[in-house]
Amino acid sequence: MKIRTRFAPSPTGYMHIGNLRTALYEYLIAKSAGGDFVLRIEDTDQKRYVEGATDIIYKTLKRVGMNWDEGPDIGGKYGPYVQSERKAIYAEYAHKLVELGGAYYCFCAHKEETEDEDDENPVVAHAKIKDVCRNIPYAEAKKRVEKGEPFVVRQKVDKKGKSMFHDVVYGDIEIDYDELDEGVLLKSDGLPTYNFANVIDDHLMEITHVVRGNEYISSTPKYNLIYEAFGWTPPIYVHVPAVMKDAQHKLSKRNGDASFQDLVAKGYLPEAILNYIALLGWNPGDDREIFSLQELTKCFSSNRLNKSPAIFDITKLTWMNGCYIRNLSADEFHKLAEPYYVNIKTAINFSALSAVLQPRIETLNQIISETDFLSAMPDYSLSLYENKKMKTDTEIAKKALQLVLPVLCDVSEWTNENLFETLKQIAADNEMKNGQILYPVRIALSGKETTPGGATELAYILGKEETLKRIKDALHKLG
Repeated sequence: MKIRTRFAPSPTGYMHIGNLRTALYEYLIAKSAGGDFVLRIEDTDQKRYVEGATDIIYKTLKRVGMNWDEGPDIGGKYGPYVQSERKAIYAEYAHKLVELGGAYYCFCAHKEETEDEDDENPVVAHAKIKDVCRNIPYAEAKKRVEKGEPFVVRQKVDKKGKSMFHDVVYGDIEIDYDELDEGVLLKSDGLPTYNFANVIDDHLMEITHVVRGNEYISSTPKYNLIYEAFGWTPPIYVHVPAVMKDAQHKLSKRNGDASFQDLVAKGYLPEAILNYIALLGWNPGDDREIFSLQELTKCFSSNRLNKSPAIFDITKLTWMNGCYIRNLSADEFHKLAEPYYVNIKTAINFSALSAVLQPRIETLNQIISETDFLSAMPDYSLSLYENKKMKTDTEIAKKALQLVLPVLCDVSEWTNENLFETLKQIAADNEMKNGQILYPVRIALSGKETTPGGATELAYILGKEETLKRIKDALHKLG
């Protein structure tokens, strides 16, 4: 049997971290076994539809390298892959389910919108509705439907005792049938609820494994009753715990928590984000933490998914992102850094700047704060020259810059290495500590106590002309 999984998001906005993790686990289950990964858009809840959200789904998956084998944009033999385009299919199977006794026509004026569920907020099972319409003989109800009377199709739960099913993560599960609500499957507008559409689509698209949040465990018996009524085999269930922001609250795009797009905008690399979320509920069985998507595909096993909720730790993600930045080639990093240099109007050596920044930053957004002095010198306080560790004060700083300026004017080989040796020699010739020369130069060139590079690295990046200008300005300020 060929493994087939599906990622079926609702187009309701940005890609939530929990949704992206679900997509990743679906992808890895399929690809680790040489199977198919299907993209399906679940857009039947038109009230929550956001224009452009489908494109965000496409772009996000492509950006992290999770290409799909079938989907709305590329087609496939099980299409259409957009639920709103499958309305006739749902209607056909809804009427058939009523015929088979697994559902009934309901003509009551229930508020259907309270009975649907979506990819982030499933309806929790509760006491079964005792609807008088369930007792209407099938032939009579069918005639009322044929005459055009408004109706919904509601699931029928006749079983007593316990529903039993197996889950890859949680093992064997039992849920009382009495806890199940006879919810709406097909609404009066002809569109299905999530409970019905996902079962029909998963069967018709031959999906073998379904990954979803553990909040859906209580609804699974309802899905299994539909499978049973049609005589179909349910898929293998893989319920995963929520991604939490802390011990009490789960991450939620509705509560404004960071989406994939938010994290990328903050300077996190898509590859690092994907690597990190893979570990939010799964472990490889050893201490390794850095994985490419290809490496995850080779070592992933759903048997190593955890039952415990995973807390999203931005500090850990930041550390991991730093690892990814340092593992980039110099050219790759420079290409990523260049957009952050747009406000630097000074004619500097940007390649040298990238070389200095790459081993020192953990997110790309840090480039902005690390390089702000390159655009314009800050109005810094002379107290910055006071540094006990470097044994400097304003008088020593003034002396150091007076010694450095004429020597640098005559330097022809303007490289970091040559500049460093030159300033060291000035210190030696004048019986001063290296720091008493280098530290004042760093302050003069940046106006900051900490910088992405040392004094001579900054001088090399700024170039000779700008370096000499800033030292002269610093001497003027020192009086």
